[in-house]
Amino acid sequence: MITNSNLHYSIIKGIIDNGFAPSVEELANSLNSDKNEVIKGLKDLQDYHGVVLHPNEPKIWVIHPFSLAPTNFYLKTKNGEWWGNCAWCSLGVAALLKDDVKITTTIGAETEQIEINIVNGEIQEKNYFIHFPIPMKNAWDNVIYTCSNMLIFENEKQIDQWTKKHNIPKGDIQPIEKIWNFSKKWYGNHLNPKWTKWTIEEAKEMFREFELNDRIWKLDDSNERF
Repeated sequence: MITNSNLHYSIIKGIIDNGFAPSVEELANSLNSDKNEVIKGLKDLQDYHGVVLHPNEPKIWVIHPFSLAPTNFYLKTKNGEWWGNCAWCSLGVAALLKDDVKITTTIGAETEQIEINIVNGEIQEKNYFIHFPIPMKNAWDNVIYTCSNMLIFENEKQIDQWTKKHNIPKGDIQPIEKIWNFSKKWYGNHLNPKWTKWTIEEAKEMFREFELNDRIWKLDDSNERF
């Protein structure tokens, strides 16, 4: 029987092992199911906000923290290479890989390329900041856009210039090391055959734990999970 949990686990495990998502046929084989059941499962998982499919076919586009299409965040270990959706997601990928990781990205998705290295579980370049311009309660209104705007900067002045130049509202600014520690807990359950999304109360508690108190992190109670 296909569930959100075992389908999510099979996809994440396949991406970690191979660098890309398993096909519908491969998922059907691994879950002892048929293609139609997998397709229905993928659509159910998308409704649950556990995956983003391509608009016109049952093909995985995003399963957080991984992107299956090119992004501004490229991760590499001795065992493979992956794309992260955003700065936060990329740290989540690194947390799941449990290996030394090099993240290659650019400041503000512009021209200055940088590398962030995680060695023995520690970020080596601690002087960067992550900008979160989209309120978390609206994250799934257009999750691709939300992720594409969670970017790395060197300082707040740079963020002020960037937001003015691109007409994007200024949001919350957090040091990269803090978000690395937060990502390890937030994504720590993603490679779990019994995975479920965090409840709103669990998400709020985690935000409080890591002192993510800006208005950007405020959640409505209208949804059961985040």
